[in-house]
Amino acid sequence: MSLRLRLLLYIGISLTALWTLVATWMLIDARQSLREALDNRLAASARMVAGLVSQFPDPRDMVSMGDKPLDVIARDGVACEVSLVRSEVVLRTVARTAGSPELMHADLGFSTHTYGHKRWRTYVLRQGDVQIATADSIDVREGLLKELILSAGVPFAVALFGTLIVLWLGITRGLAPVERIRSLLARRRPGDDSPLPEVDVPIELQPLLQTIEQLLERLQDAIVRERRFTDSAAHELRTPLTGVKTHIQVARLALQQRDASTTEDALASADQGVRQLQNILQRLLDLARLESPAIAGEVSDPSEAISSAIEALKAMHGDAVGRISVQGSECAPPVRVAQPLLAGAIQNLLDNALRYAPAGSPIMVALAPQGNETLQISVLDTGAGLNAQERAQAVGRFWRGDPKIPGNGLGLSIVHTIARRHAGAFELLAREGGGLEARLTLPVVDDTALP
Repeated sequence: MSLRLRLLLYIGISLTALWTLVATWMLIDARQSLREALDNRLAASARMVAGLVSQFPDPRDMVSMGDKPLDVIARDGVACEVSLVRSEVVLRTVARTAGSPELMHADLGFSTHTYGHKRWRTYVLRQGDVQIATADSIDVREGLLKELILSAGVPFAVALFGTLIVLWLGITRGLAPVERIRSLLARRRPGDDSPLPEVDVPIELQPLLQTIEQLLERLQDAIVRERRFTDSAAHELRTPLTGVKTHIQVARLALQQRDASTTEDALASADQGVRQLQNILQRLLDLARLESPAIAGEVSDPSEAISSAIEALKAMHGDAVGRISVQGSECAPPVRVAQPLLAGAIQNLLDNALRYAPAGSPIMVALAPQGNETLQISVLDTGAGLNAQERAQAVGRFWRGDPKIPGNGLGLSIVHTIARRHAGAFELLAREGGGLEARLTLPVVDDTALP
């Protein structure tokens, strides 16, 4: 259902129900007012006739010599009957309007009776020996009510129908800016990074238009980053692939010349290129996994994560991991990061330190709780360090401090992404006396919240 039709239904049904309720209320009130007005007319007619009768010296003088009552022509549609009464008993009807039913036995005051298959509203007034009864037909009253309903209902229906038409036109005109925005976005070509042109929209739609513009800017930034990432990934993957291809060709030529030594060297170099390629692909997969939302509720022990990271580094650096020391692990609280991610982040930091720090220099992992909210995990080395500009660029993808040192430039970017996805922080700091501190700050888990 379109927004235009939905608004018309909601507002139209509400208006129809409200005005129908008001019209019903007015109809009931008008019906009651009409009934009271007609009853007052009956009473007024009876009192008027009583006033005329009271002018006779003796009411019995109204009795004619004949047996039939005197017929009177009525012009206001009210039936009237004048009778003589003695001791609460009606003796004789002396006068009545033409076509009037016999009202001598009607109850005093207002009442409703049926005479000749017709319903009448009656009013009986008794003064001394004279009884005056007035009546009008219920059918006449209902006819007046129908005329009243028709005279008020037709304009009401026309006004309601006209209101719905005006409402439809107003909603259509009110939604015109939304249609302009939709048309503007529909005409926009893919890859168009130009800002949206000025659109005349109401104040209520300006936040929506600003949000769309911000969304387009973020999408454009994301596209630019992905293009850069794709270009960098293609370059990084092209280098080991070219090396593997070259070493395989060398090995093939060496086999033809039956040169076993050259063949083994070429195959070893190709194997090293394959491992480098595998490492780059693994890092790219880690980055892709980190793009998904963090799994809530996962916690990990920093001490176990450090042990897992050091154990994984033994296969890459051998005995060099012996110069890694850990400080503060006994008082480190659990953090809100999955165990594999935390171990991978620490492994990347230690791998960088082992690659860039001087051979044999000590490398320390320090854990320092910051109150009851965060835990700082710092990897400290005594290498050449980085200047301020290099530290800012180091968290970017495929940035490498020294192209001569093997690596893929994704480790620190992965650590930065892990910290950002888990409401933490990652920063590179220069150490006094030389070296680099890679500081990872993560939120901790309250011990009372653990099962």
